[in-house]
Amino acid sequence: MRTTIDRDGLRGTVELLAAIERPSASDGERRAATWIADRLREAGCAVEVDEETAYGGYARSLAGQSAVGLLAAGLAATPRPRTRALGAALGVVAIAGIVEEVSNGPQLFRRLTMRRRPTQNVVAVTGDAEADRTLVVLAHHDAASTGLVFDQSGHRAFAARFPGVVERIDTSLPLWWPVVAGPLLAVAGALGGRPRLARTGAGLGALSVLTFVDIERSPTVPGANDNLTAVAALLALAAALRERPVDGLRVMLVSCGAEESLQGGIRAFAARRFPTLDPARTAVLNLDTIGSPHLVMLEGEGPFVMEDYTDPAWRDRVAAVAERIGVPLRRGLRARTSTDSVITSRGGYPTATIASVDDTKALSNYHLMSDTAANVDYDTVADATALAEALVRELAAERSAA
Repeated sequence: MRTTIDRDGLRGTVELLAAIERPSASDGERRAATWIADRLREAGCAVEVDEETAYGGYARSLAGQSAVGLLAAGLAATPRPRTRALGAALGVVAIAGIVEEVSNGPQLFRRLTMRRRPTQNVVAVTGDAEADRTLVVLAHHDAASTGLVFDQSGHRAFAARFPGVVERIDTSLPLWWPVVAGPLLAVAGALGGRPRLARTGAGLGALSVLTFVDIERSPTVPGANDNLTAVAALLALAAALRERPVDGLRVMLVSCGAEESLQGGIRAFAARRFPTLDPARTAVLNLDTIGSPHLVMLEGEGPFVMEDYTDPAWRDRVAAVAERIGVPLRRGLRARTSTDSVITSRGGYPTATIASVDDTKALSNYHLMSDTAANVDYDTVADATALAEALVRELAAERSAA
């Protein structure tokens, strides 16, 4: 049976938090975390706010690494063999640094060049606190910076001209690949003695530097769809479980900070909380950007190398629940951007990511100043909330009957 979700309540949460400027690891992010924690306590949850540290963004670090790639291309374009060799070496360093940072590796460059700042993860427990099975429902409450690169007019024009192509492609465009193309061409130009290739790499490197500088200098978006919609769903789920409690399943509602700095909050959550969460007895449902018109389930993600999430049977289970309660849920999509799910999946936890797209398979108002509460599709948010609640109740009923 599908639960009726209070759309006005969802909207109220999004409107209130969207009015707070919430860049990663900021005072505004802390204010949002405190407000969310208070509302979860009012819903009867046992709540902790984990004080963590994270980097307050990604643009500055990647601008620096792109600048290394630009320097590599300049050296690779010279006629001197030793200088070209140095350019090739710097190009390899830039490629490795960019790939590992964006792919959630050790993120060495930002460790050397940036300072960590306070961030907060809100961790609430409801359901049956003594149960031996746990469902972690994830959201994040920080917001991203905008920038010219996020303009969607080109995508929409392509979709209007080639709708069949867009319909057939279920893996999003590799937006990070051009960032490594500059240093890659520098290396190729240096090793092959082809200065034109290196100069092309320099042009791409300069464009990358300018792009990241633009992001760094741009304002923080309201972040209504990405990802206050998921926060609203968490609070609605907490309220529903207060009104109709469940036995047999511990439900952990987690709203992370610093997601927009490339998974800063969830990485800290993993370090602190994974040792107490057995992957054999824990599953993860990540809600991320659920206010576009069409609800979807991602099968995997990867800016450079695609990683399908752990345990496809878990995703089958989530999809089956959606079908039973009449929530339309499209499957088969994969993302070339990163979400908090990559960390839980690598930790060995069965992971499902629920997101949403518009008719052109774009995230509505993604990293744009138009990502406001007024532009959210609350029917889709309600569907995602209903799915999460139905999943909780089905899992709990199974455990109670066992």
